[in-house]
Amino acid sequence: MSELTKEEIFIIEKLREKGGKLIYKELQVCCENEFEGVRLILKKLKEKGYVDYEGMIPGFSAEIALIKDI
Repeated sequence: MSELTKEEIFIIEKLREKGGKLIYKELQVCCENEFEGVRLILKKLKEKGYVDYEGMIPGFSAEIALIKDI
């Protein structure tokens, strides 16, 4: 398994704080002052098996679920 970036860890921690689930738009607001490219980071986290959402790239109303914690 590859190492997680600080951005990936930040997203995982935010999801954990919110009970393991967040709507994409809410997650983006949490991240907007920290970094850009939330969709790309979520795509990488999905490939690594940490999060799940419908489709390849999440839409604004997609529910992001934490499926594996660090």
